Amino acid sequence: MARVNRTNGGTDLLAPRSRNTALVLDLLRAAGAGGISRLELAERTGLTPQAVSKITGRLREEGLAVEAGHRASTGGKPRTVLRLVPGAGHAVGVHLDRDALRAVLVDLAGTVVGERRAALDLGAGAEAVVSAVAGEIEALARGARAGGGGAEDAGSGAGGDGLPGPASAPVNGARGRGRTGAPSTVGSNGSAATGPAARGAVAPQASTSRPAAGAPPAPAPLPTVASLPSLPSLLGVGVALPGPLDHTRGVLHRVTGFPEWDGFPLRDALARRLGVPVAVDKDTNAAALGLAVAGERGSFAYLHLGTGLGAGLVIGGAVHRGARTGAGEFGHQVVQLDGPPCGCGDRGCVEALCLAAVARGDLDEAARVLGIAAGNLVALLDIDLVLLGGRTVDTAPDAFLRGVEAVLDERARRTGEETVPVRAAAGEVAEGAAQLVLAPLFGRSDA
Repeated sequence: MARVNRTNGGTDLLAPRSRNTALVLDLLRAAGAGGISRLELAERTGLTPQAVSKITGRLREEGLAVEAGHRASTGGKPRTVLRLVPGAGHAVGVHLDRDALRAVLVDLAGTVVGERRAALDLGAGAEAVVSAVAGEIEALARGARAGGGGAEDAGSGAGGDGLPGPASAPVNGARGRGRTGAPSTVGSNGSAATGPAARGAVAPQASTSRPAAGAPPAPAPLPTVASLPSLPSLLGVGVALPGPLDHTRGVLHRVTGFPEWDGFPLRDALARRLGVPVAVDKDTNAAALGLAVAGERGSFAYLHLGTGLGAGLVIGGAVHRGARTGAGEFGHQVVQLDGPPCGCGDRGCVEALCLAAVARGDLDEAARVLGIAAGNLVALLDIDLVLLGGRTVDTAPDAFLRGVEAVLDERARRTGEETVPVRAAAGEVAEGAAQLVLAPLFGRSDA
C-alpha cells in the first residue's frame, strides 16, 4: 500500500511499491483507454489471479485504476476490464537550457496537459534562475487550474475510491508522449494567454495553458518552503539541463560555459521553494529516458544538438549514466587535435566544431562532424540506433539525417557491418524530465 500523504489527505503515489504492483501499473498504462482484464494481467505478469485481484483492488482504492466496461469472453461471463486513471497524478517536467525554458505538466499516461515557454539566461545567477524556474512552474499549474473543468470519471467508476486530489478531464482523448491536441487558453484577441510576469531571469514569451487537474498557488521567497496545496495530485518536478552534474544528489558541476554553477544544489533549492519532490538530470539523459518509456527498445544513443551537444545513452533498455553520472558528454570528444577552443577548456571538440559550422550556415559540415562523432559512438558501444534531436537539428532535420547517415553508411561499407539506422527523435526533453518523477511509479529503477 502507498502511504497516506498527511499534507493533502490523499495517497502518496511516490511511496515505495512492490515490483509486482509496478508491473501491473505499467501494463495498465500501456493498455490505454481500452483497458486490460485481470486475467490478461495475470498472464502477462506471471502472477496468480488472486494476487492480481489484490493488487488491482488496492489500485482502485487509491484511485489509480477504475473499471472500464466488459470484454466478451470465449467462455463464461464477460471479463471486467480495468484502466489507469491518468488524472490521478501529475508531474512537471522542465527543460532548462542556456537561453530558454520549457515546462510541461504531464499526467500518468504521459499526456501533456499544460505547457509554458520562456526566455532564460542561465548566467543570471542561481537565485534569479531558481526563482524564475519556480515562478514558471507555479504559473503553469495556476493556468492549468484556471483551464480545468470536469473531473475524471474515476470517482463514480471506482465507487468513490478517493483520488489524491481533484482529477482532470481527459484532453481530447489524447494519450502518449509529446504534445496533445488540447486547446490553449487564449485571450480575447485570439493570442495565447500568458501568466503573470516571471521573476528573475525569465522573460515570458508565447505561453499556453491546457486543461489539467488543480493548480499551484503564489510563490514564496526563495529561502522558505512554498508548498503547492492547490494541486495535490502533483507528484513532483523533474528538471533537465546541460551537464555535467550529479544526478543522485541533484548538484550541478561546471556546466559548460557557466562554471559559476559548480557545486550548486539545484534539486534542494527548488524542493525548498516548491515543497514537492524534485529530480535533476542532464537534458540528454532525460530525453533518452522519455524515449525509452515511450517505447524505444534495445540500445540506442540520443544525440541532442541545441545550444550545446550531448548524448543520452540507453544500454539494454536502461539509461546509462556511468559511475559518477558523467556518461554522455558526447560533445567533448576531441576529433581535431589543436582545433578551435571549446567552452570545456579543451580544443577540437565535436561541440565546438558543430556549433561553429552551424554559426556560419554550413549545415552539411555540421552534420558531417556529427556523423563522425556518432560513428565513434557506434564503434565503441555497438548500439542499435542513433536518434537525433534538439532545436538546432529541428531547424533542418533532413540535412542532419542525411549527413549522419552518409558517414555511418560509409563506415559500415568499410567494416562490412550492417548500417546503424538514424532517425529523428520523437520525444522532447521536458517530457523526459517529467518521467524522472513518473517512471519509478511504473517500475523503472533507472529514472
